[in-house]
Amino acid sequence: MEVGNVILSDDIKDEFFICNLESCKGACCVEGDLGAPVEDDELELIESIQEQVLPYLMPAGVKAIEEQGAYVLDEDGENSTPTIDGKECAYALYDERGILKCGIEQAYLDKKITFKKPISCHLYPIRVTKYKLIDAANYDRWDICSAACTLGQGLGVPVYKFLKEPLIRKYGEAWYTQLTNLINEDA
Repeated sequence: MEVGNVILSDDIKDEFFICNLESCKGACCVEGDLGAPVEDDELELIESIQEQVLPYLMPAGVKAIEEQGAYVLDEDGENSTPTIDGKECAYALYDERGILKCGIEQAYLDKKITFKKPISCHLYPIRVTKYKLIDAANYDRWDICSAACTLGQGLGVPVYKFLKEPLIRKYGEAWYTQLTNLINEDA
C-alpha cells in the first residue's frame, strides 16, 4: 500500500496486534542488539529532558547515560538509545510487577515533559526505514510478541488500528484518514 510518501506492508492491515505486557514483560525494551532508534529531530528533545527523566530510571540506566550520553551512534551509523551492558534500554525501568516500561513515557504521563517517547518505540511493531524520498513501514514479526498477536486476533484489532496514535503522531491525521480509506476500499 502507498499513502503519501509512505509505502506500507499489507501486514499492517492484515495482521492483528495489541501489546500484552503481562505476558512479554516489556521484552522489546531489552531484547535485540541495539537500543531503540532515535530520529534526528528527536536528538535535541532527548537531551533537553534528561533532568526530568533521570529520576525515573534505574541506577544502572542513569550510569549508562552518564557514560554513553543521552543517545549513541550505533554500529549501523544510526542514533539509538544507550543500553545497560548491551541489554535493557537505559531509559527503561521495572515496575512492581517486573514489567519493563519506559522512563521517558512515565515522565510524560506524570506531565513532567511533553515528549512521549522515541517514535520508533511508539510505532512498534512497525519499523520505518527512511529512504531519500519515501518511508517504508513494515510490520516487524518477533516471537516475543506472539501473545500480542494472539490478543489482537482475539479482539479483532489490526496493527494499523492499534497504532493509530503513533501513526498520526508520525504522519498526521489526514495521512491516517487516507490510510484507513485505502484499507476500507480494499475490504
